[in-house]
Amino acid sequence: MTSKELLYVEDALGHEQYFQTKCNELISSVQDSELKNSVQTMAGKHREIFNSFINLLG
Repeated sequence: MTSKELLYVEDALGHEQYFQTKCNELISSVQDSELKNSVQTMAGKHREIFNSFINLLG
């Protein structure tokens, strides 16, 4: 992997971490159970994407 490609992956990892953090913050503040479930699903998807990027590096 070139250094430029590695920078792209690092950037993508940062974005996915940010999305997970924002989803988790929202989960703790949302009271509607349906909306909370949707946000939890989104957080899980971002965690999966993050792990996929990590696996590219492994």
